[in-house]
Amino acid sequence: MAGQGSAGNVIAALASFFVPGLGQLLQGRFIIAVVMFILAGALWIVLMGWLIHLWSILDAAMFKP
Repeated sequence: MAGQGSAGNVIAALASFFVPGLGQLLQGRFIIAVVMFILAGALWIVLMGWLIHLWSILDAAMFKP
């Protein structure tokens, strides 16, 4: 079973690096993907979107199904 550090999680983390929430979407977690995408977009307006962006990357990398 794929877990933390697996190739799937690395790919998801890389996807989240480019678009917040994309890694979660690749992992099949639609709701959290949409939440991260919207929060990152909203917070980038006040230059704080990097927090959600980092959260998205770490969450995708450490996901355990």
